[in-house]
Amino acid sequence: MDFINAIILLLNYTIFPALTYGSQLALGAIFVTLIYGILRFANFATGDMMSFGTMFAVLFTYYLQSKGISFGFLPTALLTIPFAVSMMIFYMLLIDKTVFSYYRIKKSPPVQLAMVSIGVMFVTQAIIRIIIGPTDRRFMDGEKFIIKASEFKDMTGLAEGLTIKSTQIITILVTIVLVAILFWFLNKTKTGTSMRAYSDNEDLALLSGIDPKKVVLITWIIAGILATIGGVLYGLDKSYRPFVYFNNMLPIFAAAIAGGIGNPYGAFLGGYLIAFAEIFLTYAYKKFFIYILPEQLEPNSLMQLLSTDYKFAISFSILVIVLVFRPSGIFEGKKI
Repeated sequence: MDFINAIILLLNYTIFPALTYGSQLALGAIFVTLIYGILRFANFATGDMMSFGTMFAVLFTYYLQSKGISFGFLPTALLTIPFAVSMMIFYMLLIDKTVFSYYRIKKSPPVQLAMVSIGVMFVTQAIIRIIIGPTDRRFMDGEKFIIKASEFKDMTGLAEGLTIKSTQIITILVTIVLVAILFWFLNKTKTGTSMRAYSDNEDLALLSGIDPKKVVLITWIIAGILATIGGVLYGLDKSYRPFVYFNNMLPIFAAAIAGGIGNPYGAFLGGYLIAFAEIFLTYAYKKFFIYILPEQLEPNSLMQLLSTDYKFAISFSILVIVLVFRPSGIFEGKKI
């Protein structure tokens, strides 16, 4: 019985949170690797673009709720995703038209485009601050439970309860479906093949008759979908704090680089690698070991490798280790 309690404890505080967080990081990492692989620059505005799309989902969710519109058992925010995605795509295409295209036409080096993206990041932050402000906001009906700890204890008679939020299951399932569709699109459709060819060799792709404007357009559309859905799922699971997405930029980039920058498959796996590393290395295992060890061996300390304050340090450490020992990424392989 104690062993089962120990497993439930890990499921509740490490495995389910890591799967959820990893799914959110995976979508952001695929966004980064897609932009890098096709448009050939590191987009440091990634986090704030996720925040920008989520902002519209929050505002529209409040509007629907004020009109008495809900989505039943599911969070109302899910109804707002098409609208939020549309606004995000419009914003991305506007930024590309007014900013990035100028440097792309001039054949500017990637580092210059990366610096420009930092400017875009600050502009995006300012727009968000003007529209919605800097305060913490919730989706109101986002935190719905499939099962609560007290209910689980009553059903099983165990000392440990298992809490599963609907947003956790939604996040994991939506990520799997979205990534599966994206991989199918990149590998099985003519447009996806054109994007991969453009990524491999731009000059040869142009000679083959591939329209670069169409490739850029589709890339930003996919990026807008990934950024918005990833941001909304993160906001539903935690809460919407406009500038916390900026803080997520480090783990997102760490996931993309660990997976092999330009490799969407690696970025997907890299998201889970970073999430599991952050959560497992900062979890206090004292109660877990109390369950599985004899009484005389029970620990007195928290049995915590690192404080939760060091979560970002874990991402940074993984990033440095990968860059030093395997610059091509842990999951080096097939590119876009």
